[in-house]
Amino acid sequence: MFTASSLAKRANVPLFTVRYYTRIGLLKPTRNNQNGYKIYSEADRDRLRFISSAKELGFTLGEIEDILRHSTSGDSPCPMVRDVVEKRIEENRQKIAELRRLQKRLETAAEMWKGIENSPPDGHTVCRLIEAFSESSK
Repeated sequence: MFTASSLAKRANVPLFTVRYYTRIGLLKPTRNNQNGYKIYSEADRDRLRFISSAKELGFTLGEIEDILRHSTSGDSPCPMVRDVVEKRIEENRQKIAELRRLQKRLETAAEMWKGIENSPPDGHTVCRLIEAFSESSK
């Protein structure tokens, strides 16, 4: 049996994480009848470790809650987990492609700006660097 702070230490997470997961229902401690403290079990420790592992894979707390709900009801959460991961892989590929395009634009702009002097706004421009890049990319 663990207190919130000892559970946090054993699972290597901040105390506020244990308290937050308890508040949103991911962890379900019992109460000590003598002092009213929340008491966490080995199962809570295992659950907390599972949650940490799932978060490392990019699962949201809502998705983790769904996975846990499937598991506690006896249904395998694995098909849902596979679907989420496959979807996330494709989303990440698209984000990476967009980041590469952005990186190329930034590199192009930085190279172009080497030949442009800094200048104050003149009433017609805000920043000549951005405006010059914008005009060159049309």
